[in-house]
Amino acid sequence: MHWMDQLWVVGGAAYAMLLGGAIGFERELKNRPAGFRTHMLVAGASSLLIGMGLLALEDPRFRLPFLVNMDPMRLVEAVIAGVSFIGAGTIFAWRGGRDIAGITTAASLLMAAVIGACAGLRYHVLALAAAALTLLVLAALKSAERRFGFKAAGGDKR
Repeated sequence: MHWMDQLWVVGGAAYAMLLGGAIGFERELKNRPAGFRTHMLVAGASSLLIGMGLLALEDPRFRLPFLVNMDPMRLVEAVIAGVSFIGAGTIFAWRGGRDIAGITTAASLLMAAVIGACAGLRYHVLALAAAALTLLVLAALKSAERRFGFKAAGGDKR
């Protein structure tokens, strides 16, 4: 395996971390339970796992007939399952009430993971567009909710 291919995976992870960091920075400014570093790490880990899977697909050691075939989408599923646990940790219910907080932050972590997966698959424009759309939803739509007096469904405070 050529070391340049591995550097491309590291570069993709750095790109994913940059995009995830932008989303995390927005969450950090709003003092949410998962912020800058968490979003960066989720996006970077996602990208690295996907990139590692792509490298493994090209690795002759895994092409032997007795080994199991690899499906890169299974790596995406594994990333999503792992992020779900982190996202669940950001969601909590207020004791004695019906309000739930942290759902938007959990969703932003999921988006950071998907953005990382896009970067890991080398869909860099798609990753950038998804990050921009995520920031639009988190920042611009919150502003519109305030302006027009809408309240998030379920009383989501995060």
